[in-house]
Amino acid sequence: MRVDIIHPGAGELQYEIRGIGNFAQAINQTGVDITWENIGDPIAKGEQVPEWIKDIVVTAVKDSQSYAYSPTKGMNIARDYIAKTRTHATGTTLKPDDILFFNGLGDAITKVYTWLNPIARVIGPTPAYPTHSSVEAAHARAAYKSYQLDPDNGWLPDVDQVRRAVVSDKSIAGILIISPDNPTGMVYPRDVLEEFVALAKEFDLFLIADEIYANLAYSPDEFVSLAEVAGDVPTIVMRGLSKEIPWPGSRCGWLEFYNLEKDHVFESYVNSIEEAKMTEVCSTTLPQVVLPKIFADSRYPAHLKTRNARYKQRAQQATETLNAVDGVSVVKPKGAFYLSVVCDLNLMRSVSAVAANDKAQVLLDEALEVISDNEVDKRFCYTLLAKTGICTVPLAVGFNSQVSGFRMTLLESNDTAFTNTLQSIVEVLTI
Repeated sequence: MRVDIIHPGAGELQYEIRGIGNFAQAINQTGVDITWENIGDPIAKGEQVPEWIKDIVVTAVKDSQSYAYSPTKGMNIARDYIAKTRTHATGTTLKPDDILFFNGLGDAITKVYTWLNPIARVIGPTPAYPTHSSVEAAHARAAYKSYQLDPDNGWLPDVDQVRRAVVSDKSIAGILIISPDNPTGMVYPRDVLEEFVALAKEFDLFLIADEIYANLAYSPDEFVSLAEVAGDVPTIVMRGLSKEIPWPGSRCGWLEFYNLEKDHVFESYVNSIEEAKMTEVCSTTLPQVVLPKIFADSRYPAHLKTRNARYKQRAQQATETLNAVDGVSVVKPKGAFYLSVVCDLNLMRSVSAVAANDKAQVLLDEALEVISDNEVDKRFCYTLLAKTGICTVPLAVGFNSQVSGFRMTLLESNDTAFTNTLQSIVEVLTI
């Protein structure tokens, strides 16, 4: 074309979570049944939404007002409820006007980075959730800036490493925290959060906390929202309902803004996000209408407790089973519904690239031809998929990780199926 229409940051946009899914679809066409361990969709893995939640939604659907536009910032009833409950929970005042709804956190994440000055960078964790790492890198037209989560220290970060990065790189304007973390399931303890807050205050930075899995921490008393310790540091907290109800298809998330009045530059930046949302008119009305009714229902805490207990049991089983394999290391998750499995490179290289059938073998051979020899965990995940039908996500490629391995979910609702999946992985790694 006479004008190059490709965005300079387009090469940074990668989402291997769904990318490997395309290969899985092709493998499935050869007659191999697929075990979907790549996507965090509880519904797809057989989890049933309680009837009482469905009843609330059905009642709302019958109200014509749920088909109308919502205010750009979000339904008043939803923002009032969130402001009241979050103020009570965190001890920090959150006003309804400081809440902004989006069509899922993916939409919110895109807006947060897109409307950040291109020369301003946000440093985030690695392994990294790819929506954050890809969009942040694309906005800056440069590689993602990261601090390392250490599997030998329970996936906790070295805050001194973050400090060194902040000192040496003047472009860093903010720090991203994901808690409970995806893909590791790590939950940030209070003292580490306080260290991040102190660092942000010292260097005049803002903080972002992705807390979409906040209510899926297995021990709720151990989870600390960043809003509880942020003090007067400008802070954005990301939350949503898609994972905890669960209702991923609702595409409903929101941003909470803290300490807008403390920094006029931060306030102007937030205003730009709100103006950008205004060009889209609003976010979907229905999930906002039912949000207060579901969250305030007396049955909701027990619903969360039951789900968390199941994920905790899955985490225990998977950790014990996979840690029994030489060359494999798993840190037991404390929240969310993912498991990061770190594997020795030589162990993954030793897995023979033999597929389940001849047609699958052709597809595997074609895929491995274009996957670099250095992408060891990607080659392993594609091989595992063609061998067994188990669709996982490579850590290094899929999550911008400095350690190699794969991520799977803890979502399988059938006990036997989950056990069989683990045993199949063990067999592949030990043959």
